[in-house]
Amino acid sequence: MRTKIIKKIFNTTITMFIILTIFTLKTTSNSNVLRTNVEIDDITNLTTNNIYLLNKNNLLVKTKVFINNKKNKEIESIIKYLTITNNKTPVGLKTYIPKNTKILNYKLENNTLIIDLSKEFLSTANKQLVITGLVYSLLEINDIDNIKLQVEGKPIEGYNEVLNKNIGINNEFLFNSRYDINRVVIYYVDKIDNKTYFVPVTKYLNDTREKIEIIIDELKENNNNLISYLNDNAKLINYREEGNVLYLNFNEYLIDSNDEVSKNIMKTIAYSVFDNYNVNVVCFETNSKRVDMITNEWK
Repeated sequence: MRTKIIKKIFNTTITMFIILTIFTLKTTSNSNVLRTNVEIDDITNLTTNNIYLLNKNNLLVKTKVFINNKKNKEIESIIKYLTITNNKTPVGLKTYIPKNTKILNYKLENNTLIIDLSKEFLSTANKQLVITGLVYSLLEINDIDNIKLQVEGKPIEGYNEVLNKNIGINNEFLFNSRYDINRVVIYYVDKIDNKTYFVPVTKYLNDTREKIEIIIDELKENNNNLISYLNDNAKLINYREEGNVLYLNFNEYLIDSNDEVSKNIMKTIAYSVFDNYNVNVVCFETNSKRVDMITNEWK
């Protein structure tokens, strides 16, 4: 009996050590890897997926959860996770696909996912939000570049074309003319239950400036539902793109006395860059001296 007890304690200790080791996020002063909050759905499957859930303001928030990534199970698992009946979502976030929605059929052709859902999918008051969240979540799967949605074998009215991230997310239409419209994706911070999430917002503006200039200025604006810690005095002195790296040179107001705030500032900028530029690294400088570097590892 004593031997069995000792063996059980030993096995439990080893298991907890492995789990803690896996979920410890390492950062260095010179290089950060972008991460979102990880919620344990099933510790037997350690591969996570980015998906989009709703916050209290009904904005789609990007977060990382555990999904069954076995062959041909990713799609079913994501839809199941996003369905209202799922009770395993992170605190403060909620799902939106109507309950009883079923997958009738799906197939992947030339990186386009054609998926047929049951009629329950359309039993919602906000069809655009539900479709946007599902499309963005499914596009996080490797090898899926486009989505074609059907309900009971028929195209969805208003969404009968191939869908991708061009549909925008949490859209804000800020233009007053149909000319010179610039489409820019900007990320903001959302604090929920002491956890940090990031909210993408697609803005449509009459602004012909370079997108990074728009990003910085928009992040300095106040918004009741969106948080940005970027100081009003922060100024982007210059920027340059070299290979897969975008270098951003700011004045001294980029850095805050609070280290966590500074990192969230840089993450909102970096996330925004990765959705607007074909680069994999954002290098931050203040007065031409390197401060930090963030690598895109959303997948």
